[in-house]
Amino acid sequence: MTKRSKIVVLTGAGISAESGLQTFRGNDGLWEGYRIEDVATPDAWRRNPEMVQRFYNERRKKCILAEPNPAHVALAGLEQDADVWIVTQNIDDLHERAGSKNIIHLHGEIRKSQSSLDPTMVYPIIGDKIGVEETCEFGSPLRPHVVWFGESVPNMDKAIRLVKDADFLLVVGTSLQVYPAANLVYETSRECEIVVVDPNIPQLNIRSNAIQLFEEKASIALPDMVANFRKNHTFGK
Repeated sequence: MTKRSKIVVLTGAGISAESGLQTFRGNDGLWEGYRIEDVATPDAWRRNPEMVQRFYNERRKKCILAEPNPAHVALAGLEQDADVWIVTQNIDDLHERAGSKNIIHLHGEIRKSQSSLDPTMVYPIIGDKIGVEETCEFGSPLRPHVVWFGESVPNMDKAIRLVKDADFLLVVGTSLQVYPAANLVYETSRECEIVVVDPNIPQLNIRSNAIQLFEEKASIALPDMVANFRKNHTFGK
């Protein structure tokens, strides 16, 4: 029996943008018209929790209305022929809705809330809003289950362990500018093949790995790449 390949897929804002969700930071430094410092930091939450809740409630609505695109669906189908883990920087649930089973959210999940007292107390959100009056069991206000600037990334250690053991690392729709997630490409073994899919290929300073570059949108490139892997156990042509 042929050994199943171990594939880790690192996805970023680009794959969600193809489903109509705005990328994290535009050329003007704003996120959907807001300064990052006003909606994505612990200080912002302390200063103006109502505005932070309003921002994420609106963004949650857009995530719920968005649909998985062919790239999400292709990655889910890849599980039929390999051991696949999705490590995503995105806070939407498009990978889940496409059918992927093994998913690590580095930066949290927008369709969940957490206690502002204890971040390990996490709750599903019914609907698209966290009300200002909602609290955890200890009476602490609920906040979005999102990792903000200045906070640690709880799932980073697990992601590193997976990448170290991967036969392939697919880097899809990410500029590799957000840390510590961007460091994952440097945690691969020398035997790991790195495959990058993005209209704007990020710079990589890796010389020991085999690297394939696909300068295309994920929704266009990935269906053919996955079909080729299922046939030939390689992502190249």
